[in-house]
This record gives sequence, C-alpha cells and structure tokens, in this order.
Amino acid sequence: MTEIRSTNYSVFISDDIAKEINRFLKANKSGYSKVFIFVDENSLKYCYPPLVEKITLFKDAEIIEIESGEGSKTIDVCIQIWSALSEYGADRKSLFVNIGGGVISDMGGFIASTFKRGIDFINIPTTLLSQVDASVGGKVGVDMNNLKNEIGVFNNPAAVFVNSNFLNTLDKRQILSGFAEIIKHALIADANYWVKVMNADFADLNLFDELIKTSIYIKNTIVMEDPKEQNIRRVLNFGHTIGHAIETFSLENENKKHLLHGEAIAVGMVCEAYLSHKICKLSAEELREITQFIIDKYKAVKLDAMDAHRLIELMRHDKKNEKGEISFSLLSSIGKCEINKSAKADLIIDSLKYYTEQVKLMK
Repeated sequence: MTEIRSTNYSVFISDDIAKEINRFLKANKSGYSKVFIFVDENSLKYCYPPLVEKITLFKDAEIIEIESGEGSKTIDVCIQIWSALSEYGADRKSLFVNIGGGVISDMGGFIASTFKRGIDFINIPTTLLSQVDASVGGKVGVDMNNLKNEIGVFNNPAAVFVNSNFLNTLDKRQILSGFAEIIKHALIADANYWVKVMNADFADLNLFDELIKTSIYIKNTIVMEDPKEQNIRRVLNFGHTIGHAIETFSLENENKKHLLHGEAIAVGMVCEAYLSHKICKLSAEELREITQFIIDKYKAVKLDAMDAHRLIELMRHDKKNEKGEISFSLLSSIGKCEINKSAKADLIIDSLKYYTEQVKLMK
C-alpha cells in the first residue's frame, strides 16, 4: 500500500483498497449516520460488487445510479440526486461514496460539497482518467450549456482509494483517454517521466501502477502548492484550453463523434505544443517528438476549417482567461511549463491547421 498525503486527506494506492476503506470507515464509524454510494451502470456492474463483498457498511448503503457519460453531468441531474438524498434522510453526518470515472468523481464531489452546505465524500476512481486526474486535487463541478465544469467549487474528498485492478474492466479507448493525462503530467513536470511514458506497454499493469503513482504524485505536489489555482496549478491546464473546446464542440454537434475527455486533450496537447514552439521557444525537435507520439497513439480527429471559429468562441469561455485574452499554459521544453500565456485567434487557428496537416503526414 502507498499513501500520498495531500492538504487534508490521503490518497491510498493498494491492490486491496477494501481493507483501507474498512479502516477509514472504522475510524469514522461513529461520525457517519448514513452511507450513500454514487455509481453509473458500468461501475455498479463491474466495480461495486467486489467492494460490497468486503465492506460491511456498503451493504446497508443507499445506491444512487446515473447514466454513464458527460451528458449526465448537469445541474438538472444534480437536483434529482439532491432530492433523493433528502427523501432518504441524508444529513450533514452522511457519507457520499463516488465509485466510477471522471464524471462520477467531478459530479459526486459537487453534489456532496453543496448538499446541506457540505457532507463528506470519498472517491474510489475506477478509470485511468479518474485515478490520475479527476479524483485528486479537490476540483468538483458540473457542465452547463455543454461548457466543461462551468459550475463548481474547490473542495477536497475525505480520502481517495485507488486500485489499478479496476483498469481490467476498461476497453483500450478508455485506457487511452486516461493516458492523455499521464502524457500531460510528464510534459509539464518531468522529462525523465516522459521517457517512461513513451515506452509504456499497455499490456503491463505493473507499469501502470508506477505511472499512476507518479502522476498522482506530480499532480498532488502542484495542487498542494496552489490549491485554488491562483498560480502554478495552472500548469495542469496544458492541452486543456483547446482540448476542452474540442470536447465541448463534439458534444454539441449531433453529426460529430462524441469524444472522450482524453481524446480531445490529446488533440489539444498537439495544438498547444505548436503554440509552445511559437510563443515559448519549445524546440522544433521536441515539438516533432510530442506530435508524433500523440498522433501515433490516438485516432485522428477531423477538424474542418469552418469549425475553427466556433472553437475560438468556446475558448473565450475558458475559466483561465483574463482581460479578454485566451490564456494558455505552454511548454518551454519537455518537463517545463509556463503559465498565463496568451495567443491571438489567428495563431490558434494555425495550431489547429498544424494538427490536421500532421495527421495527414503521419497517418
């Protein structure tokens, strides 16, 4: 078992998280009046059963289930769940248990943080994306008008419990989606880690244990230095200004394939690596290395010339923006990231063209 301490909670990484959860619940047993378990149909089917077999307090818990996917991550669904909590007699001493991927972690944390001004919640992330990113760091929220995490708060879980064995329930597409955040952690913080990431073997779960621990450590170290994203935490947004716009665009267009978060962020990282080359002097060699690695790993995303203006419009809604400028976190080299960089619309459009051109050359 590995324990990574954060500001006021711990992340426990173990092959037997039931043991760690039982220990946590025993220590807090007198403090929790009721337990509520928040799942989607996938985590209920594949991840909840092995836990409830070993965790006594889960057997008496109320289960709250939503439909999987970003489409459920709305205030309207939150209202339904807040109403259910009231009907089930939840009080401020209740515990909310999030078992699932990024949507469950983000949304469940927000529901718990706002119900009766806040009840405790724990995260049991079951996807690679939620294990290395969404469940750690204290950002919780929901989407509004298809804009990612437009409504939310900063609030930490009481604990996080990570078991890489849950990755066996995922298909390769979901693994790749989470892997995009691992790529980001390496690019912004650790050139040596980038080498390991480039040599990752998806068939080796032992390697994933190492990647998960390293990524959680990198993110947690950054978050502890800047919990409310006033400064250095913004490096974690590399790839996300353009990536979130592409993800939102795919969600709002019925004739477009809906992208997973990591798929959109992968495109965003290629585009923002191009901006890094233009603005922060990322070398041409490192730009090529990043571009080739990501394009080799991920299916191409078609970006039409007519899409660019809508994507720019979506980027103008990004929470990091200041004084009307679109803000980016960009690489000066692999392992080093600079915050609060702005780019004009023409250069952003050039970065989208760069991605499209490189896909044609490499695919």
